Amino acid sequence: MTRELKFARLIQPRNPLFWLLILLNGLSSAISFVLHAYQLPLGTTLLLAGFALGNVIAGIVIALHLMAGEPLRDKRDAAGTGS
Repeated sequence: MTRELKFARLIQPRNPLFWLLILLNGLSSAISFVLHAYQLPLGTTLLLAGFALGNVIAGIVIALHLMAGEPLRDKRDAAGTGS
């Protein structure tokens, strides 16, 4: 059984996974910039490239999880007293 992925569920500012996704994307971008802007030793380049790839994979997994799941509801909304 497959769950339906909805792109609109990706943006969930109340969900900590959303902010982790933003952080990982920013970190991957920063690592990519460093790899392209500076001539680094091979070992350092491979290490940073590995971190960047790990961030991309983790970001994809988190994005799929966010799109497949239900958005987090505010406690006030769950109690029926939200505005």
